[in-house]
Amino acid sequence: MVDQACVDSPALICDVATGTAGVALQLASRNGGRVVGVDLTEAMLQRGKQNVARAGESRRIALSVGNAERLPFASSTFDALTFTYLLRYVGDPASTLAELARVVKPGGAVASLDFLLPERAIWRAAWWVYTRAVLPVGGLLSGGREWFEVGRFLGPNISRHYRRYPVAWTVEAWRDAGMEDVQVRRMSLGGGLVMWGRRRRE
Repeated sequence: MVDQACVDSPALICDVATGTAGVALQLASRNGGRVVGVDLTEAMLQRGKQNVARAGESRRIALSVGNAERLPFASSTFDALTFTYLLRYVGDPASTLAELARVVKPGGAVASLDFLLPERAIWRAAWWVYTRAVLPVGGLLSGGREWFEVGRFLGPNISRHYRRYPVAWTVEAWRDAGMEDVQVRRMSLGGGLVMWGRRRRE
């Protein structure tokens, strides 16, 4: 995903749902410009700020609280934008995509990363067992009840999202939001999805 979002010259890049700034740090390391990370969760952002400071990137990476459905930026602000694990958590994925596209300059790159359901039956069965049994138990053993609930939530959340918004729907939603040259790559035996495109030139 970082490859699809990076541009040749120093740029201003927005990383939405930045969390602990893992993607923001990768973007900064690949581009000589600046990164603005946005996330709803202040606790995650605090950890992100610590990670940014530890990497010596505080001058080039700024993190702030923000809502992907109502970004606090003017239209056509950024040269590129990334988002990770986002559309499963918003009320209206189509309008959220339109909002993400709004803040990107015409011709600017947009890229995303999320989980996905494997297509092949054998890998989907293995994925189902992993997300419904292994992941919750692993969470319980390593982090207690709270991480058990996180593990138990993830698999059903992914399944529900793609029942309602399959990949083909998502591709069309990107296009309807004003993006072109939309591409899809399935990763990790079909358990991951990278998408990218460009803001349509007016």
